[in-house]
Amino acid sequence: MSSYWPWWAGAIGLALVTINYTLITDRSFGVSSAWDRVLHWRRERHLEEMDEEFTDDQALAEALAAATTEHFGTGASTLPQVPYGNSQPLEADTEPAASESPAATSMRPAPLVTQAALLISIFLGGLIAAVTSGRFHLRYDMGPGFRSLVTANPTTMTALLFVGGVLVGFGTRLAGGCSSGHGLNGCGRLRPVSIVATAVFFGTAIVVSFLLWKVI
Repeated sequence: MSSYWPWWAGAIGLALVTINYTLITDRSFGVSSAWDRVLHWRRERHLEEMDEEFTDDQALAEALAAATTEHFGTGASTLPQVPYGNSQPLEADTEPAASESPAATSMRPAPLVTQAALLISIFLGGLIAAVTSGRFHLRYDMGPGFRSLVTANPTTMTALLFVGGVLVGFGTRLAGGCSSGHGLNGCGRLRPVSIVATAVFFGTAIVVSFLLWKVI
């Protein structure tokens, strides 16, 4: 590997990654949420353990019945009550169709181990690409472009990168996802919120690039 991939090869590679991830996990691909969950792995592991206790519908029904009996007494009924004025029998079929709601497993977060594997794979993939292309070397700055357009002072550069990282993290959590989650998976699934978020991402990048290269 002596040069960067052409744009069409990169697009095909990203498409294959996102499609494969969605087919295997039945969830959307995202990096910011993976970082959040891995950094708080103890909390996430505790939630997974609690979730595993109620994967069986029968066990969940029994647990709810026991909790209701403990709270209200043995005479409390666990059956749903008919609303006042509603003459429909309790035996009426009220279960939603399978196509009306997603499966319970797809609504749960991806297993924590898969999130950790995703982040490790991103790091190893970049490292392998850099080493095999002969471009791997340690750097302590952002390059000549950053020095000429922003700052060459290392202290100021570190402060700006730190503040920028905090703002990026806050923005991705506020938007419900990062550029990979919205731009790749969300737009691929034609989700309106992801289309709007991606438009804002690219629009802001275009404006900032114009200000940096044409104005500043």
